[in-house]
Formats: sequence, C-alpha cells, structure tokens
Amino acid sequence: MKATIWHNPKCGTSRKTLAILEETPGVEVEVIEYLKTPYTREKLIQLFKDAGMTAKEAIRLRGTDAEERGLPGMSDEQILDEMTANSAYVGRPFVETEKGVRYCRPQEVVREIL
Repeated sequence: MKATIWHNPKCGTSRKTLAILEETPGVEVEVIEYLKTPYTREKLIQLFKDAGMTAKEAIRLRGTDAEERGLPGMSDEQILDEMTANSAYVGRPFVETEKGVRYCRPQEVVREIL
C-alpha cells in the first residue's frame, strides 16, 4: 500500500506519524515536505473533503501569524487562498492512502487508513 504524508520534519507529531508509516509492513511511503513543495489549491480541497473537514478546521494557529491575519474569521475560499500562498497555515500532518485521508492529530489516527 502507498501512503503519502505531507510532512514537516520539525514537527514532533509529523515525525511520529512518519515513524508509524515506516514501521508498518507493506507500506510504501511518499514524503512531501509541504514547506518546500507547497500545496496546490486543488490538493487542499481534495484532502479536506476526503478527511471530512473544512479549511477552517485545518488552520494551523500555533507558530504562525494566522490568527493575527484573521484567518479564523475568513471564509473557506479566503482561507484556501491564504493556505495556498503560505503552506505553514495548514495543520499537519495529513496522510493519504487508498483507504482515505486523515489529519493525524494525534498520530495514532493514521492507523485508521492502513
């Protein structure tokens, strides 16, 4: 099974999620460091839809200026614009497999799609 993780190596939860993926037999892991390879708007829309969440629910507030910039009060369309311009506003990590997409907070959530 292939698993794609949108990863930030500086994030403990992201590292722990990646470790679960790498330790799971039969899982081929693709790592996308989203701060180096930013999300496209289309990919964000697909990930949020498949994870059953809204752009507003995926905003990363900690360690960003998202709150000061007013992202929590914006429409999903505006939030997507901001996230596309600055991937740091997207919470992490997201993992996608043939079984679905999960926002892996806490990291054990990834087991639901393995």
